[in-house]
Amino acid sequence: MTEHILQYIVLILYLLPLLFILAYSLAQLSLVLLYWKEKRNENAEPVSDHWPPVTVQLPVYNERYVVERLIEAVMALDYPRELLQIQLLDDSTDDTVELIARKVLYYQAQGFTIQHIRRRERTGFKAGALAHGLDTATGEFIAIFDADFIPAPPFLRRTLPHFTNPTVGVVQSRWSHLNEDYSWITRLQAFGLDAHFTIEQVGRSAGGYFINFNGTAGLWRKATIADAGGWSADTLTEDLDLSYRAQQRGWRFVYLENLLSPAELPVTMPAVKSQQYRWTKGAAECARKNLGAVWRDRQLPLATRLHASFHLLNSSVFIATLLIALLSVPMLWLQVPWPWLGLFQVSMVILAVFYWSAYRQKGTFGTFVITFPAFITMMLGLSLHNAVAVLEGYLGRKTPFVRTPKFNVTSRTDAWRQSTYHIRRVPPLTWVEWALTGYFALGLVMGVLRGQYGAFGFHLLLVLGYGSVAYYSVRHSLGKA
Repeated sequence: MTEHILQYIVLILYLLPLLFILAYSLAQLSLVLLYWKEKRNENAEPVSDHWPPVTVQLPVYNERYVVERLIEAVMALDYPRELLQIQLLDDSTDDTVELIARKVLYYQAQGFTIQHIRRRERTGFKAGALAHGLDTATGEFIAIFDADFIPAPPFLRRTLPHFTNPTVGVVQSRWSHLNEDYSWITRLQAFGLDAHFTIEQVGRSAGGYFINFNGTAGLWRKATIADAGGWSADTLTEDLDLSYRAQQRGWRFVYLENLLSPAELPVTMPAVKSQQYRWTKGAAECARKNLGAVWRDRQLPLATRLHASFHLLNSSVFIATLLIALLSVPMLWLQVPWPWLGLFQVSMVILAVFYWSAYRQKGTFGTFVITFPAFITMMLGLSLHNAVAVLEGYLGRKTPFVRTPKFNVTSRTDAWRQSTYHIRRVPPLTWVEWALTGYFALGLVMGVLRGQYGAFGFHLLLVLGYGSVAYYSVRHSLGKA
């Protein structure tokens, strides 16, 4: 009797996260359908001969390897010089300060309006820097670029015509990747980001749902920022937070899939973890802050509120995945029937369709059938790390905004090991990841010995995922490529 009760308890605990992942996958499938519908009805971009004053904000914190590249790219923007104000919002504590100062003096001598803005304290981190810069911003529109981006010269001329519609508050461009082919880690990051910047952004926009400014490579109407309450530092993803507050005020967001803004991807596992931590925890903080307001707004259609829920709760997938993984071994031990695993497999098929719809623009189906399982494997390996970040976000535990280190690595011959910003400390959770590698290997062996092969593939991916993430966390922390 006791064993049967345990079986039911484990099964119920297993099914709840499984059903959440299935529901999330179905929401993603709806975005695929909207994406293809939008692509069939794609309209020409608007044109304009009115060029208003623009402020370009460049929030920087210790970016000695990429800041000069950023400034040079911004100064090459195809836009009337007299209408352009450049703000270097510099909170750096190293020689980045001197590098910026020299560049600013050089371009000031060329007649550009470029300012080097320093604060006494890094209050509010990036959000605080952006808000501080707005106090002296002269532009009617505000473009924002992070340090690892290289904006294309026509960026402003491509984005500004969309603001002829007075309800448009933001125009967001698509990220592309300077160093996608550097390693398997960068290729898999690009694989995941491409799906967001094609299917999710286009699909949500086509459905009239809330989308998000991605923190960089976008253009804001200055009045929109003020109307939505301004930048806030109470979440790690100030971009997502302000996006939701602005759209709840009625502002429209425009996404331009065909306007590419190249950027550098993290090349080490500790750097990937740092970025993933900020994104997943920040999303959870934004859900805690904004999801209730979305559901209280009865003027929003039900479909918009549902998609907003999956959008804000998307990082919870890592909690669900971790729970399913941890319970999969007790499921074997208690010999709980495995047909329920079919729900997970259905979710994986749906997600395969989702990612293939994005990947087909740049790769073949043959490479997809290799890349997709590899991507899922890496995400499984990151599920503990990201689940901890999400739980911290939901519980309200505050942590500083930790920048993702950039090394100016754009080709396979570039090195990062001697970089000042290289994270040389093994992340503490790495040792738990090693332990979980052994735990799932035990499940793999147990399934074979008991003749229960239903979870064999899942456990194999977990062993490979946790093992590779833990291995590269240690290897890269020690400075080895």
